[in-house]
Amino acid sequence: MQPGQSATLEFTVTSADTAAALGSGDLPVLGTPRLLAWGEAASVAAISESIGETQTSVGSRVDLEHLAPSPVGQRLSVTASVVLVDGRLVRLEVVARHLVDDRVVGHGEVRRTVVDRDRFLSRLRSPGG
Repeated sequence: MQPGQSATLEFTVTSADTAAALGSGDLPVLGTPRLLAWGEAASVAAISESIGETQTSVGSRVDLEHLAPSPVGQRLSVTASVVLVDGRLVRLEVVARHLVDDRVVGHGEVRRTVVDRDRFLSRLRSPGG
């Protein structure tokens, strides 16, 4: 894994993606929680081929600015690019744009930590246990 590697995903805003549907407001526009989820999905895609089969990555920090509204039906691209690799820590820049006019509607940073999948899961406690 190295700085510069990236992935771009495309999405279309549906009524299920709106602030009103997600409980983050009452408007029929792309909700910030969904934009965040799309940024994380792009960050996972950007590094997934560079980690071992027994590894995965987990989100550890997000800083996101939601800069402009996107109505239902709007198509977006979300690109995540690796900017720093420091041991198991990976920092990625995330940029979301309207496909129709290339307008930036979201920008931020996602931090992910590469972990051994089985070791990570072995530390979980069952509910009530």
